[in-house]
Amino acid sequence: MAKKRQIQYSGIGGQAVLEGVMMKNKTKYAVAVRKPDGDIDVQIEEYQGVCGEKKFVKLPLIRGVFAFIDSLVLGMKVTMHSASFYEEEEEAAKEETKKPSGGKADDIMMGVTVAVSVVIAVALFMLLPFLISDLLGKYIRNASLVAILEGTLRILIFVGYIVSISLMKDIRRLYMYHGAEHKCINCIERGRPLTVKNVMRSSRQHKRCGTSFLLFVVLVSVIVFFFIRVDNMVLKLVLRLLLVPVIAGISYEIIRIAGKSNNILIRIISAPGMWMQRLTTKEPDEDMVMVAIASVEAVFDWKAYLTETFGYEADDL
Repeated sequence: MAKKRQIQYSGIGGQAVLEGVMMKNKTKYAVAVRKPDGDIDVQIEEYQGVCGEKKFVKLPLIRGVFAFIDSLVLGMKVTMHSASFYEEEEEAAKEETKKPSGGKADDIMMGVTVAVSVVIAVALFMLLPFLISDLLGKYIRNASLVAILEGTLRILIFVGYIVSISLMKDIRRLYMYHGAEHKCINCIERGRPLTVKNVMRSSRQHKRCGTSFLLFVVLVSVIVFFFIRVDNMVLKLVLRLLLVPVIAGISYEIIRIAGKSNNILIRIISAPGMWMQRLTTKEPDEDMVMVAIASVEAVFDWKAYLTETFGYEADDL
C-alpha cells in the first residue's frame, strides 16, 4: 500500500540551459539539450566540486559558500556545452567546439568568468545600494532609516533586475525550461510517475530553487546590515564584502531546511521566493518537458525512488 503522498526530498537538483536542462544527483550530472535538428542530446559526467570530498566543505554555513561556487562553475560549464549546439560559425570552428572540454585554457576562462560574475553581482546587489543610501544619508540623520533605505534599495534592484531580464525573448525560453526542471522534480517528490502528463500538471515553483536562494541572500543581508553598524565609510564597505560568504552560508541553510520540510513556518518563509519564481519560471511545452525527463532519467532512478519512498510496486509504474 502506498504511503501518503506528502512531498519527499529526492536529493536531485538542476538548472535550465540554452534549449535544455541540467539535472544533478550527488556527483553525477546530465545535460539534455534539444538540438537544432530536433533530437535530444544527453551528456552524462561527474562533478566532484571545487574542493572535492574534503570534510570542511560539508560543515554548516561553510557548505553554503562552496555550494554557491560549485553551482556557478558547473552552471557555466553546462551553459557553454548547450550553447555549442547553436553557434553559427564556420565548419572548422564548429569542429573545435565539439572537442572535449576541460583543458587548462577552458578551466582558466571559466574561472575568470565565474570570478567576474561574482564581482558584478556583489557590486550590483551589495555595494550599489550601500553607496546610494550613504549618499542620501547625508540628508537623513536617522541611522535606522538609512539602514532601512539601503535594504529597500537592495530588494528593489534585485526585483528590477529579475523583471527586466524576464522581458527578453531568449530568457523567456530559458525560464520555460526552468519551469520544466521544477515540474520534473515536483512530480517525483510528490510520488507521481515521471510521465509527460504528470509533469505538465505539476507545479513550476520549488522551494530549493536558486531564485529563492538569491532572494534569501538579499533579505538576510538586509537584516544583518541593519544590526551591524559602524561610522567609518571604509570599514562599512569592508564589512559588507567580508560578510557576503556568511550571508550566503545562512541563506543556504535556510533553503536547505525549506527543501526538506513543509510546515506552516517554512511555507511562510518560502513564500517570497516562491512568488519570485513566478517571474523566473514559465509554463513549458511538452517538448521541453521531454528534454527535462531525459535529463532526470540519465542520473536518477525515479522508479526505484518511488518504490522505496512511496511504496509503489515497480510493476505498477
